[in-house]
Amino acid sequence: MRTFSVFFKQVVAGFTVLSALTVLLGIGYPAAVWAVSRIGSDSAEGSPIRDASGCVVGSSLIGVDTVVADGRPDPYFHTRVTGSVADDDAFAAGDPSAALPLNQGPSSDILASFIEQRRAAIAERENVDPVAVPVDAVTGSGSGVDPDISPAYAELQVPRVAAATGNSRDEVRALVAANTDGRQFGFLGQATVNVATLNVDLGLTAPDCSTTGG
Repeated sequence: MRTFSVFFKQVVAGFTVLSALTVLLGIGYPAAVWAVSRIGSDSAEGSPIRDASGCVVGSSLIGVDTVVADGRPDPYFHTRVTGSVADDDAFAAGDPSAALPLNQGPSSDILASFIEQRRAAIAERENVDPVAVPVDAVTGSGSGVDPDISPAYAELQVPRVAAATGNSRDEVRALVAANTDGRQFGFLGQATVNVATLNVDLGLTAPDCSTTGG
């Protein structure tokens, strides 16, 4: 009888601990993580950005280069070159689902050729000397879809964007400043300009979208 009593107490204690841990770790902890992820940020939802009509244009975490038809004014800022799996294409198509970092090292002749092609094309687009093109403009990021560029690359694009939009250069620079993040904690990394949010401020809209359809 005593043995049964001890066994019963152990079963009750084990069940009590199991029940408490189930509530704490199976319900309480996931609920707390879910709640904290939604405080002060929408990153848990993909950090969507919306145009003036309320339609989702993209994500502030993903850089997709804008494509302008030949002969049309180019009123938007361009991201860094997104990654490409092709070894014969210096420029990616701008599709985040196909963006992968190019598997070429610093000693690669292919990468060197790509950099020169990009430098020449960007210099022509921005009407500057090729030596003025900053390094982040001609190289891709590790993720292949970085939405950020350096302030130097943003400044390089200001005259073209101002001319295409009809804004003054100072007005465009003000938008750049509003979309610039400083160094993390004041000393880590470098200042960056988020092209995804900057282009929305310049009027980039979502095609074929209504406020009711999202």
